[in-house]
Amino acid sequence: MLKTIFHVKEMDCPSEENLIRMKLDEIPEIAGIDVDIPGRKVIIYHHAATDTIENSLHELKLGSSLVSSEIAEEEIAAVNEDGKQKKILRTVLIINFVFFIVEISTGLISRSMALVADSLDMLADSFVYAISLFAVGKAVSAKKEVARLAGYFQILLALIGLVEVVRRFIFGEALPDFQFMIGISLLALIANGICLYLLLKAKSNEAHMKASMIFTSNDIVINLGVIASGALVYLLSSALPDLIIGIVVFTIVIRGALRILKIAK
Repeated sequence: MLKTIFHVKEMDCPSEENLIRMKLDEIPEIAGIDVDIPGRKVIIYHHAATDTIENSLHELKLGSSLVSSEIAEEEIAAVNEDGKQKKILRTVLIINFVFFIVEISTGLISRSMALVADSLDMLADSFVYAISLFAVGKAVSAKKEVARLAGYFQILLALIGLVEVVRRFIFGEALPDFQFMIGISLLALIANGICLYLLLKAKSNEAHMKASMIFTSNDIVINLGVIASGALVYLLSSALPDLIIGIVVFTIVIRGALRILKIAK
């Protein structure tokens, strides 16, 4: 059994982790995978030739490079999440999906593109967690099909949102309701705070749990951005801050969806 470590320069969120795991699932001689997103490292326990794994990672074009390869002295721990971790991930998935519904509904009612965009970011998070949970015990083809559907759906919704932003830039629109923007975003901020608390409470050093913490932390930053845009809408009496935040978040959603679609190749 070999333990091989790769540095992956462009791995910075769970989308890349899922991409790597699903790509390496195609190599049956791999016994276990551990991913360290903060350190941008992938640790692989395997019987396969190292260059076979290296070539597979290079196909993803994430800037992977071989760090070391040696005989594994330690025993391999089970890489699937235990029951406690699965329960936490399911809870986080439910919270994200519920707030997707809440934010997209209130975003449409309040005419806020920032809220609509943030709702799609919540949906994107839900897809990431759902794919991870669905992947347990499933065939590679099933994982890829789910990833493909999730990616195309995210892109479709984000493009519709961007078209609406452009329309509002050109033709104008009534001011979004800043009270809805700030109030709902505060609730979403609390929800993401709860998600982060649950993930931290698990005290897990496993890669996927760390990745989920990073993803949720990013969501908190986006929530703060929407709150700030709501305040600027009120102070400036302009819809421009709402549209700008909408564009930023829609772009983030599309970027994540394109990475997910790489899984389906």
